[in-house]
Amino acid sequence: MTHSIYPALRFKKNAKTALEWYCSIFPNSQIIQEHDTALKVQFAGVPFMGINGGPPFTPNPSISFMVICESRTEIDEYWKQLIDGGFARMELGLYPWSNYYGWLQDQHGFNWQLYLGQLSDVNQQKIVPTLMYCGSYQGQCLTALNFYQTLFKHFQFQGVLKYSEGEYIGQVKHAQFTANDLTLMAMDSGIQQNFEFSEAVSLVIECKDQAEIDYYWNAITLHGTEDQCSWCKDQFGVSWQIVPQNLWEILTNNPHALTALFKMKKLIIQDLLQTK
Repeated sequence: MTHSIYPALRFKKNAKTALEWYCSIFPNSQIIQEHDTALKVQFAGVPFMGINGGPPFTPNPSISFMVICESRTEIDEYWKQLIDGGFARMELGLYPWSNYYGWLQDQHGFNWQLYLGQLSDVNQQKIVPTLMYCGSYQGQCLTALNFYQTLFKHFQFQGVLKYSEGEYIGQVKHAQFTANDLTLMAMDSGIQQNFEFSEAVSLVIECKDQAEIDYYWNAITLHGTEDQCSWCKDQFGVSWQIVPQNLWEILTNNPHALTALFKMKKLIIQDLLQTK
């Protein structure tokens, strides 16, 4: 049985208002669960988490969200709404990889790529998290993907295209893969960037039991770093949250569990359940 991976977005404040805004833009979107500073949502059927407050991490383009659209009209509609209060990084138009494409940063600082393509090419997943390896991690995309292939029991490469010329020849121009049923994309940046992965966007792994939490935590932090409250970072700078799949139920049923969680690095399910 596979267990879900999904992205988490950290907001400085007003996470619920921001998430409601996204829900108004994408069909098949809704807030599913709320608990204090976190909300679980889905945008176009794809699970996300919203986190309110905490350290003021700044989003950047290192993790963006590719929205697969099957018509120009659909792209135009998303673009018009998402760019309100934001700005274009790559204007809508014709590009070598798509007949109609654009990249924007929204009013909350998060990045979206709108791509004219086919949902059948991305396993019918409307929104695809896209990782860009740059800065000190430039050129490490394929090494990272090979690590993720060993990390996730359910992993499949669905294509890797490399730069065939220029400064970054041999590095990954575009890759698509699935990890525990989530479709993701990844690339090495095609130009020099002055940013790296930010904790403003993390990836959550829901685990069925303590053994699975231990497995992911130990594997990711072996050459990465530990942080507080289920957070850790792999050797490529990507932030992960390793949580039990029933965390929301635990926090709802035990009002003291959140206080205990804040004191932990790796989460210990039994301690969360027994905290008084």
